[in-house]
Amino acid sequence: MSTGEILLVSAIVLLAIGFALLIVVLLRVLDVTNHLRTEVADLRGETRMLVDDLRVSTDEARETVDEARQDLERFDRVLGSAEAIGDAVGSTVARGAFSSPSIKAAGFARGASRTVARLRRKSSSEQNVIDVSRRAGELPPEARRKQA
Repeated sequence: MSTGEILLVSAIVLLAIGFALLIVVLLRVLDVTNHLRTEVADLRGETRMLVDDLRVSTDEARETVDEARQDLERFDRVLGSAEAIGDAVGSTVARGAFSSPSIKAAGFARGASRTVARLRRKSSSEQNVIDVSRRAGELPPEARRKQA
């Protein structure tokens, strides 16, 4: 055998070993790819269930939020009514609480001013009566009644 033939045989052997290794590697890649496909299929099945559960939970949450919004609107209306009633009652109570004492105070002030005015008139009329009686020398009829 010549060197060229030895080189050719060794190249064929090396290529055959390389092709065998390539076939082994490709078979391993095929196994891994098949395994990956089954895992992806399982993952899809699980994620479908999870997505379905998430949709159901989202729908329930949406319904709950809508109910809460309606309850909040109702509460807002009730609160508005309560504020209106409170304002009406507060003004009525305040009017009742302040009007009665203020009317009494105004009546008392009016009565006091009338009394003071009468006392002033009475004291000035007595002075006039006394002055008139002193001038005329006789007592007026009111003074005569007081003496009797």
